[in-house]
Amino acid sequence: MPATVADLSAFDAIIDVRSPGEFAEDHIPGAISLPVLDDAERARVGTLYKQVSSFEAKKVGAALVSRNIAQHLDAWFADKPKTFKPLVYCWRGGSRSGSLTHILQKIGFAAMQLDGGYKAYRRHVVAELDRLPTLFRYRVVSGPTGSGKSRLLQALADAGSQVLDLEVLAAHRGSLLGALPDQAQPTQKSFESAIWAALNRFDPGQPVFVESESKKIGALRVPDALITAMRASPCIRLEVPLAARVQLLTEDYVHFLHDPDTINRQLGYLTTLRGSETIDAWQALATQRAWPELVATLLEAHYDPAYFKSLARNYAPSPADLSFHIDDVSAHGLQKLTREILAAV
Repeated sequence: MPATVADLSAFDAIIDVRSPGEFAEDHIPGAISLPVLDDAERARVGTLYKQVSSFEAKKVGAALVSRNIAQHLDAWFADKPKTFKPLVYCWRGGSRSGSLTHILQKIGFAAMQLDGGYKAYRRHVVAELDRLPTLFRYRVVSGPTGSGKSRLLQALADAGSQVLDLEVLAAHRGSLLGALPDQAQPTQKSFESAIWAALNRFDPGQPVFVESESKKIGALRVPDALITAMRASPCIRLEVPLAARVQLLTEDYVHFLHDPDTINRQLGYLTTLRGSETIDAWQALATQRAWPELVATLLEAHYDPAYFKSLARNYAPSPADLSFHIDDVSAHGLQKLTREILAAV
C-alpha cells in the first residue's frame, strides 16, 4: 500500500528526488535533496519528450537517472543500515521517485514512494491551511514598532510556549526597512509549508503566541484562515517608551548603520506619501548617520500613525486584551515580562 502525506512521521528520512530548482521553490519540511536529474538534465529530457519522442526521452533520462542514483548510493546511502526506512517523492509520484525507490528496495531497504508525490503534499498543505488555523487559541502580541515584539516571542518560546513567528518564517521584519541583509524571502509555497509544519506541531489545548502582522509580510501573504483567526483573537498590548524603542531599533537594524545608501533608497519610496521635503530631511539624517534622531523621527511621523491606524482596523480592542507597560526590553526585562504574561493568560 503506497505511503501518503499522513505517514510522513513514520519514516527515517524524506528524500526529494526532484531537481534543485524544484526543491528550492518548495519541499516537504525536513526533506533531503537527492536529485535524480539536475535542472539542466531535466530540461534536456523534457525537450526530447516534446520535440522527438517519449522513447528517446526515456532512454536518455534512464541513463542520467542511473548515473545520479549511483552517486547517491556511493555518497549518501553508503553508511545506512538495513533497517533504514526512507520515503521518496518526486513531482507526482512517477518515474523519478519510482526509480530510486525500486533500487533501494532491491538493495533491501524498506523504502516507499509517496503516493501522488509533491503535488499530493501541496494539495494537503493548501487544505490544511484552511483547517488548522481554526483549531488554536491565539494571543496576539501588539505594540508600535520597536516595542520588542519579536524579542518577546523568542522569550516566550524559550519559556516553552507555543510561538508562531511569522516574520522568522518569512525572513522579513514586516516593514519598509524589514528586508534581512543577505537573506532573500522564501517563495510563497515554501512560506506556507513552514506555517503548516509549525501548526502541525502545536497542541490545540495550549495558546499560540503570534505577532500582530499585516496581511502581507514583505512580498509574502499570510494564509486567509490564519489572518482571520488572528484578527479575532485577544491582544497582548505592549506600551514601551520612545527612548527604549529607539535603542532597540538601533540594535536590531545595525546593518543599516554602515549603509546609508540603502536606507536612503528605501526612504525614497515614501516620497509620494510624505513629500520630497520631508524625505530629503530624513535622507540627510541617514547620510549624517544621525541614527537616534532619524529613528525617533520615523517612529513619530511615519511608523506610529500607520501602525495605530492598522491596529485599530485589524486588531480592535477587546475586553480580553492584556496591557503591559515595559521600560526594559533587555533579555532580563523580557524574561520578567514573559513570566507576567504566562501568569495572566
